[in-house]
Amino acid sequence: MDKKVLILCTGNSCRSIIAEALINAKLDGVSAESSGVKASGRVNPNAKKVLEKEGIWDENYHSKTLDTVINNDYDLVVTVCGHAQETCPMFPKPVKTIHVGFEDPDGKSYSAFTESYREIEEVLLPKVKEALV
Repeated sequence: MDKKVLILCTGNSCRSIIAEALINAKLDGVSAESSGVKASGRVNPNAKKVLEKEGIWDENYHSKTLDTVINNDYDLVVTVCGHAQETCPMFPKPVKTIHVGFEDPDGKSYSAFTESYREIEEVLLPKVKEALV
């Protein structure tokens, strides 16, 4: 199963980057990219730190704007914040979209990022697998 997933959030600096890395590391046959509705242009240092600690950081992960990925083919688009869900654009090709929201750890302590990582791993990964069946 070679499936492509786009993780979409507002800033593309924390939740979507963590989700992208987790999907790429833990779901066989699924590749993920991430993007932001209003991309911040940077990966939050604590998001990078937690991914490095878990051994799944990749230097290719970076904050991207939606226009850089909107024409790619995806099997699934996942919004991970309310703002992205509300402003999720119409994609040129029909694509299944689901929403699995997570609290934004930006501006909080490192432990908030480890909690986000665990929550995304436990909640998002099974929902992505289910949606791709």
